[in-house]
Amino acid sequence: MTQNSLPPDGQALCTPEASHFASYQRSTLRSLLLPVLGILLVLTTAAHCLAKTAPAPFNEERNRLIAFILSQQLPAQHFGHEPLDDGLSRKAFDLYLRQLDPRKRFLLQSDVQQLNAFATYIDDELKRGNVVLVDAGMELLNDRIRQVEKLIDPILDQGFDFENKEYLESEPKKIEFAASKDDLRERWRLLLKMQVLDAYFDSLDAQSKKQPEKVKSIAFKDHPAELKEAFKKVRDSTHRALNRLLEQTRQDHFDRYFDAIARSFDPHTDYMAPTSKEDFDIQMSGSLEGIGALLREDEGMIKVIRIIPGSAAEKQGKLQAEDTILAVAEKDGDPVDISEMRIREAVGFIRGPKGTEVRLTVQKPDGSKLTIPIIRDVVQIDETYVKSTILKTGGKNKPIGYLRIPSFYRDFAAQSDGKATRNVTDDTLAELNKLKKQRISGLILDLRNNGGGALTDAVKISGLFLPGGPVVQVKDSQGSIRILEDEDSAVAYDGPLIVLVNQFSASASEILAAALQDYRRAFIIGGAHTHGKGTVQAMLDMNKNLPLLHLQKYDDLGALKLTIQKFYRINGGSTQYKGVEPDLIVPSMLDYLESGEKFMDYSLPWDQVQDVGYTRWRGVRFNMPKAQQEGKQWAEGNALFKKIKEETGKAKARSEQTKIAVFLEGMSKYRQDLEATRKEALAAGLLQEDSEQDGSQKKEKKLDETLATDPFVQVSLYLMKDFSTADTSVGLSQ
Repeated sequence: MTQNSLPPDGQALCTPEASHFASYQRSTLRSLLLPVLGILLVLTTAAHCLAKTAPAPFNEERNRLIAFILSQQLPAQHFGHEPLDDGLSRKAFDLYLRQLDPRKRFLLQSDVQQLNAFATYIDDELKRGNVVLVDAGMELLNDRIRQVEKLIDPILDQGFDFENKEYLESEPKKIEFAASKDDLRERWRLLLKMQVLDAYFDSLDAQSKKQPEKVKSIAFKDHPAELKEAFKKVRDSTHRALNRLLEQTRQDHFDRYFDAIARSFDPHTDYMAPTSKEDFDIQMSGSLEGIGALLREDEGMIKVIRIIPGSAAEKQGKLQAEDTILAVAEKDGDPVDISEMRIREAVGFIRGPKGTEVRLTVQKPDGSKLTIPIIRDVVQIDETYVKSTILKTGGKNKPIGYLRIPSFYRDFAAQSDGKATRNVTDDTLAELNKLKKQRISGLILDLRNNGGGALTDAVKISGLFLPGGPVVQVKDSQGSIRILEDEDSAVAYDGPLIVLVNQFSASASEILAAALQDYRRAFIIGGAHTHGKGTVQAMLDMNKNLPLLHLQKYDDLGALKLTIQKFYRINGGSTQYKGVEPDLIVPSMLDYLESGEKFMDYSLPWDQVQDVGYTRWRGVRFNMPKAQQEGKQWAEGNALFKKIKEETGKAKARSEQTKIAVFLEGMSKYRQDLEATRKEALAAGLLQEDSEQDGSQKKEKKLDETLATDPFVQVSLYLMKDFSTADTSVGLSQ
């Protein structure tokens, strides 16, 4: 996250027609990036598009200069000041190897052994400016890709015994690189067999939706045309994918090598080649026209990291964070396999004009696959703003207020130009005043899926519920600590407060939740932890301070996004890594996901500094032990929470079963089991109705309708019962 913008790093899908959204998202970056140690903020003033440009010719001297700058700037400017030594070299080599052949489909063990000779010499290569590993890796990889390409047609021409019960391990971490060429051929035989079966069943599924009477059996003899077409699709798509890999330039390989070195310091430190720097500006300037999802490359796959509020993807409802996009198709077109595709190229397939339909083949974290049709659209701005409503509690009970903050938005750029703009603090105050006029007896503040935003607003919104005082500590790479305080003693709302969080509550939302928890001002409800993103990034322009002669001699060197600061709670503990642990942990559909800072490679550890002096809230608040006990009992007895726990248990078991049945009956049974599970979840209200047949967006429910079946909200209402009944203080603390 750049000082508090979005959870993990990503890329926005966009086209320029929706530039009205640019200033809103751009403010996320402007509001928080600090000028530290000469670091230059790279910003755009208008929306950009992912235009395809011809690759610049490879420049040996330019790459030597980049290597040298990285060797000097990373240890000096990064928050951890970790030396670029043999230990860091091994981390960088691990990341480099994983991006070179992420799914272990090409390199042999002997190849890896050759490359491993460079593992402790990366630091030396950088300092000398003489990088050898990249060319060695590129040459080995391309040789193996060409060998694999020659295997494809003979394997497919030979055909498969689809009755033979075989299994393919799909998790790269559980397999070794192939020991020999024969082992590599066998790996590809199983892979192609699986893909043919997959394409065959996809064809039958599509046919059964249109003419179910024609799909009474799965036998090949009843569907010879579909089987023939499956072979053709796999043959064509595999050759296209291999050709794309061979088209990667020498500079592409160097850029990924430099990025692996940067990420060895922590997962949010990146080398950004000129095109990546442009993509970062797109991310910070808005989602714009497209599907409205932030993506990142994750070991050769394109993974969703966040769905933007008000976007086409959010309205459709199926695409979610942690989904992996396997293929992309236009409404009536053939799917294009985007696995192992560079993110910039993948985005080119996903983008498109407003009103057109894109179909994403997605793999869920539990291993299940789904085709998701999304009508491309611009982000609906109103959906990105604070919303509130009154929750009726029945009988003579007083109403409870509900307020949702989707992100911490603020447009500093427009403010500096004297333009009137909306910001999250003013909107929150306005909604609070509306709720107070209706004499609410309690408030539920929803920060779920809030990826962050302006740090200044996290502090100001804390102040709406507190009578002044420290909110968060910010420590820089020199060890200096700055305390950010709420300087306004006025309290906008002093009643009972519950805060809802989940694993996608990150950064600014974690700061707000942590402050309210430390002051004992609010009772926090959520899953086991929030995201745990407690670091701050800034951009270092690698062209800055170069002599004019060098600037004229070389093309753009790119930029370095690196971690420069860390957040700490007022009690001294960091929000980094651990996140915020709720006061009441309840079952969540996210429980089985390994999502959050603690699951990321080489993330900075949790630590603590001195606490700051602060006085806990003395107004009306929850009796913590009683609320925890009653909330736990209510959740354990609630049917929907029970169903969530059951479904996440099944999902976890599926995610751990990474061996795929590569035979007709086995794959058929697996798909049937997934469909049965999906129907159970639909019946329980845990999933939305499928809209695959016509590609239409889901029917949008009113906020009140959604909250009425939200178990997080319902347990909150239950705990608010003492406050919503007249003249009672049972279970309350003063």
